[in-house]
Amino acid sequence: MDGAKAGRLSGKVALITGAASGIGRATAGLFHGEGAKVAATDRNEAGLETLGADADLTLVQDVTDEARWRAVVDEVLAAFGRLDILVNSAGVAVLGNIETTTLADWRKVNAVNAEGVFLGCREAVRAMKETGGGSIVNLSSVAGIIGDASSLAYCASKGAVRLMTKSAALHCARAGYKIRVNSVHPSFAETPMVLEGIARAKDPERIRAGLMRAAPMGRMGTADEVANTILFLASDESSFTTGAEFMVDGGLTAQ
Repeated sequence: MDGAKAGRLSGKVALITGAASGIGRATAGLFHGEGAKVAATDRNEAGLETLGADADLTLVQDVTDEARWRAVVDEVLAAFGRLDILVNSAGVAVLGNIETTTLADWRKVNAVNAEGVFLGCREAVRAMKETGGGSIVNLSSVAGIIGDASSLAYCASKGAVRLMTKSAALHCARAGYKIRVNSVHPSFAETPMVLEGIARAKDPERIRAGLMRAAPMGRMGTADEVANTILFLASDESSFTTGAEFMVDGGLTAQ
């Protein structure tokens, strides 16, 4: 850890969903190193156990469960007395176009990616407005900005996150809650979800090469690069930033 950056989240309490792997896991480690108390949640209990010292509290959570969201936030408040940061990182993807996507696939993806974020934001606002404010960071995607023919449900869910973020940000700002809400939009990053998708392809090397070419920078991103953007939005350095969307995409959406 760079000593000049240490303590950017000192004294803050962060709740991170999807923390057992990928971007959520990278964010948990980064936040802990920057002085935050980290509550990490995921459906993957075994994965949570491997976080070790990067998490001060681990909780098994299905983000589509409304009652569980209330319980998780209440457990964080009981353990630490406050909630300053929520990172909605949990997500799933199912490939399918407008002809092949089933209603079951649509509901599965949107339940996690869109409804899970809605429930998290609502519970975080409930907690944060009582303790002076906070920062909510929602993981969307470049697929929430531009379309992809083979990811219908995923695009819809991530587009929902983008505008849900703006709506919540406006409400909180106008209500005087001092709660900021922003979205982060990664492109293809070397996370377990992306790497598993590559591995399942008929020609994995061709798919990997295509994903690397998609960004003008000529490579995929990393979970750490996305986590660093999340850190900025979670910290007081972004105190006048709300309702904004941040691309971490190697220039993909600039084309």
